[in-house]
Amino acid sequence: MLNKSQMIIIISSPSGAGKTTICKKILQNDDCIKISISDTTRTPRDNEIDGKDYNFVSEDHFKKKIANKEYAEYARVFGNLYGSLHKDVKKLINEGFDVLFDIDWQGAKQLKNSEYKNILSFFIMPPSKKDIYERLQARSVLSGDNEESIKKRMLFYETEISHKEEYDHVILNDNIDECIREIQLLIIKNRKKLRTH
Repeated sequence: MLNKSQMIIIISSPSGAGKTTICKKILQNDDCIKISISDTTRTPRDNEIDGKDYNFVSEDHFKKKIANKEYAEYARVFGNLYGSLHKDVKKLINEGFDVLFDIDWQGAKQLKNSEYKNILSFFIMPPSKKDIYERLQARSVLSGDNEESIKKRMLFYETEISHKEEYDHVILNDNIDECIREIQLLIIKNRKKLRTH
């Protein structure tokens, strides 16, 4: 039985709009939230740790889990599979934590149509498309993305943006601190509402 007052918090954005940084800050600032660590079939980047950033698994392993309906949500993004395991999500909820998801619109849609309740979703909007391109170029030093990979991500930009109205809140990230503050206030407000009912 799932704890009734815990929240599922979803944060999505186009690639390069800052959602990973925002998620990290929210986790640092709020002890009541834990992140759902996704399984992924992609290769780890130099700065990523297996079991901490992602659970890095083979495509076969992932597909077996899909067949066994083990994922709360999953999606193929830029050729790689990503998914959140029911057992991990339920464990965190039953331990009394709100669960944070750093996922795209495909995963968000699945969660909204799932057994999970108390979903609070945010879509992070960049100031402009040009801003995203510049951020992806700057990030490529760490991520190892080449120009072709950046262009591929830019092609998905319009698709991702087209789903923003499916979220509870659309937050503009033209100032990262303001953006984080706005999300945190909405989380606290929603939490108070849930806990007083």
